[in-house]
Amino acid sequence: MILSEKNSIAKNFLSEIRDKEIQKDSMRFRRNLERMGEIFAYEISKTMEYEPIEVETVLGTKSTYRTADQPVVATVLRASLPLFQGVINFFDKAESAFIGAYRGSHAADQNFKVELDYITSPSVENKTLILCDPILATGKSLEKAYRTLTQYGKPKNTHIVCVIASVDGMNYIRETLPECKLWIGDVDREMNEKFYIVPGLGDAGDLAFGCKL
Repeated sequence: MILSEKNSIAKNFLSEIRDKEIQKDSMRFRRNLERMGEIFAYEISKTMEYEPIEVETVLGTKSTYRTADQPVVATVLRASLPLFQGVINFFDKAESAFIGAYRGSHAADQNFKVELDYITSPSVENKTLILCDPILATGKSLEKAYRTLTQYGKPKNTHIVCVIASVDGMNYIRETLPECKLWIGDVDREMNEKFYIVPGLGDAGDLAFGCKL
């Protein structure tokens, strides 16, 4: 699903996330990423399994439904923390996984190796896995994060949530991880020579938490 293909309040948040003047307010940038996470969580919830329950009110009994299980929500540190927070805002009992992945040094042709130096995760065996990362550029870091998470079990369903994606990145994930469903806020067609999305939004981690050394 690509949210921007239909009119919704998500377009307001996406436009503010990209706006270089609004980006100067880090709190607002984080909150908009969090709002996007909440929208994605709501949309993903429509695909999940539900079970019947009886709820006692002060006046009687109501037959209704609730989610049959809770997902494991994984975040690629540090940029995706606000997006991750938005997702878990809607899944009260979700378990969490944390992954430290980043681009290594660029070679002369600007290609790079994805470095992964930290992971903590519960079992994902036969569970719904939601993997959050605000930017899907080449898709290499997301692929590596997902494959590392599968060391903790085989998920029954996997959802990859990204706010901005490149066409090349989406195609790469669809080809290499066909078992995963993509949820995208908006899509840009270009990447520059350093594989950053254009027009994109800049460095989401720096915008949310300050420039790193």
